[in-house]
Amino acid sequence: MASTADDSLSAGIKATAADLGFHLCGIARARRLDEYKPYLSDWVDAGMNDSMAYLSRDIDKRLDPSSLLPGARSLIVTGLGYCQEKGQRDSEAPVLSRYTYGTDYHRVVAEKLGRLLAWIKDKRPGVTGRITVDSSAILEKAWAREAGLGWQGRHSIVINREIGSFFFIGILIVDAELDYDQPFEGDLCGDCRICLETCPTGAINSNRTIDARKCIANLTIENRGPVPAELVPRLGKRIYGCDRCQEVCPWNKKAGPCGSPEFTIDEEIAGMSIDEWKDLSPERFSRLFKNTSMSRVRYEKLMDNIRAAIGTDVREL
Repeated sequence: MASTADDSLSAGIKATAADLGFHLCGIARARRLDEYKPYLSDWVDAGMNDSMAYLSRDIDKRLDPSSLLPGARSLIVTGLGYCQEKGQRDSEAPVLSRYTYGTDYHRVVAEKLGRLLAWIKDKRPGVTGRITVDSSAILEKAWAREAGLGWQGRHSIVINREIGSFFFIGILIVDAELDYDQPFEGDLCGDCRICLETCPTGAINSNRTIDARKCIANLTIENRGPVPAELVPRLGKRIYGCDRCQEVCPWNKKAGPCGSPEFTIDEEIAGMSIDEWKDLSPERFSRLFKNTSMSRVRYEKLMDNIRAAIGTDVREL
C-alpha cells in the first residue's frame, strides 16, 4: 500500500480507465464531507426522500468513505456516458428513461471498475479496494465534484463541461495515497433555470435538491404505490424514470451523444408499439428487461405506470 502520493500510478489508473471505456476519471483525497450534513439532514427532515427511508439512516456514515473501506485514502471517480442517438421509435409508445437502455449500468460499471482494481493490485500488491455503483452509503455527486469531474447543476445532477450530464458515476475507494485532482470550483449554470422551470411536476428545489414526492423518476420506480392522481396528467407518457431536466439542459445540447455501446437500446424494445406495451405479458417483460436496470421494478408496478401514463385500456393482471 502506498504511503505517499504516486504520480505514475495515478497516471496509469487514468489511462487504464480510458482503455476500459470510461469517459471521465478523476481522483479525490478521502475525507469526511461534513459540509454536506446540514443539506442532507434538512432534506430528510422535510420528508423529501419520500419512501426511500434508507436515505435517512446512517447519515454520518454517508459522509465518510472509511465507513465503506477502513483505511480509505483515495476515491477514483469515473464517468461512463449513456446518451445514445438511437431510442424508441413509436412516438405514441410509453417513454423510458435513457438510462434503462441496454445492459444494467450497475453491472457494466462494476465490471469495469473490477478490472481497474485488478490492474491496480497488479501494479501495487497489497492495495485494498471497494467498488460502489449507486449501491452504497456514499455521496456520489459530491465525490464527482471533489474529483474534478464537474459541478452539480440546478437539477441536482453532475454536469461535465465536455459530455454533459448523461453519465453514470462509478467509484473505486482504495487504501493507497494517489495524486489528487482539484475539486471542481464554480457553477457553470450561471443564471440558467431552464431545468427548474421545465420540470413537469415542479420537483426541482431552488437549492439543487429534488423533492422525491413529486419526482416522476421516483414515483415510477422507487415508490411502490400508484402515481398520485394529481400528478398523472403530468407524466407525459413516462413509465420508468424521467429525463426532462437533462433533455432541456444547454450543456447536453452542446455535448451531443457519447453513449457506450453497452447502453444501446435493444431492437425489440426500440420498436415496441403502444399496443405492444399495453399487452405486455409477464413472460415478455422478464425476457426483455431481466438484464437491464428495469429488472428492479415489479411487473405489476410497471403495468400500473402504463395505465396511468397512457390510459386504462391495458391488459388486466
